[in-house]
Amino acid sequence: QVQLVESGGGLVQAGGSLRLSCAADGRTFSTRTMGWFRQAPGKERELVAAITWRRDRTAYADSVKGRFTISTDNAKITVYLQMNSLKPEDTAVYYCAAGSPYSDYIENGESSYWGQGTQVTVSS
Repeated sequence: QVQLVESGGGLVQAGGSLRLSCAADGRTFSTRTMGWFRQAPGKERELVAAITWRRDRTAYADSVKGRFTISTDNAKITVYLQMNSLKPEDTAVYYCAAGSPYSDYIENGESSYWGQGTQVTVSS
């Protein structure tokens, strides 16, 4: 079991920045690929960024490349999402997720562990 608690969401003007944090509770954090997903109203949940369990590779949605950065602090068992140059279309509920141990992939579904989500609203 992995419990995930997100924080850092809020309201920001376009062009601004936010940093999301996801605190994990579990001894297997360092063996899991971690990801950030988001779901906007009326849209499906989508992968925003992921970092492999070895912490040697990252992946980003095309829409956020160059603006968002995912990182982890294994000592604090926390994963971060630094979001810069925010746009109104980034408005969504952002979810932290943890994949299966020793897998380089993270599923957008029941096989992953999920946090409760944090709202990010970007005003124009």
